[in-house]
Amino acid sequence: MSVARLAAAFALVLLLAGLAPARGADIGGPFELVDHHGNTVTESSYPGKYLLVFFGYTYCPDICPTELLVLGQTLDLLGEDAARIQALFISVDPERDTPAALAEYMPNFHPDLIGLTGTPAQVAKAAKAYRVFFRKSPKATEGEAYLVDHTSLVYLMDPAGEFVSNYVFGQGGETVARGITKILARD
Repeated sequence: MSVARLAAAFALVLLLAGLAPARGADIGGPFELVDHHGNTVTESSYPGKYLLVFFGYTYCPDICPTELLVLGQTLDLLGEDAARIQALFISVDPERDTPAALAEYMPNFHPDLIGLTGTPAQVAKAAKAYRVFFRKSPKATEGEAYLVDHTSLVYLMDPAGEFVSNYVFGQGGETVARGITKILARD
């Protein structure tokens, strides 16, 4: 099974299990985190902007870097409309993903992507608001490198903080940009 099909199947399982809501009103909400520049930010720190929100972590071997490249490509393809979007990468691994670690990682993908982290409680609260599942791999032992299982959806939130759409892993930047362009045209 391809990674894209696996991700789509996982998203469907979450939906059926009640972990991914069918109604947009159930996705999103307040958060307070620290960006990769060391600034405290909230969902209100980007007034008038649509938010593209992706949860992941810097040690992720495949899905996260791929999705961050897609987000960067999406911003490039949006052209002038990219000014209406803020792409956020929220770490689900706050133990390793400090603001300094994110500051080193984020420039690899796009200058306008912002990495966010916080205390474990702050990250858990943000993940819960977006109905994102994450957990440290149960195979990890003390002091050993570990993976973090996590939801791999990208959420598009409107400037009022309401859920608009989501994009699954494997959709290219062209597909995401086309979808966003249609949504922005309605505004």
